Amino acid sequence: MEQSSNLYGLNQRLFWDIDTQNFNIDRNAAWIIQRVLEYGTMKDWKILEDHFGVDKIVSYAQTLRTLDPVALSFLCFLSGQSKESFLCYRLAQSNPTPWNS
Repeated sequence: MEQSSNLYGLNQRLFWDIDTQNFNIDRNAAWIIQRVLEYGTMKDWKILEDHFGVDKIVSYAQTLRTLDPVALSFLCFLSGQSKESFLCYRLAQSNPTPWNS
């Protein structure tokens, strides 16, 4: 990742599958936000919050097709938004899993 960025302090285990030297933080913001929400620590969350702010994180998260239910509840609690305002929640509701699976 770019050393001049505030996100350089994120745990590198979150990015085991990419080349961090050629990674653009702003172009891949939604992907980074999803990784931190689903796999990051509170330290990673704090770095993310300091860089983007809660409102921007929530607006990116609202466009994600998938998101861990715990992360979704966390964002709803912080932002005061309803689950219905998130695409991942609406898609999950329209594609329920069969009862016996």
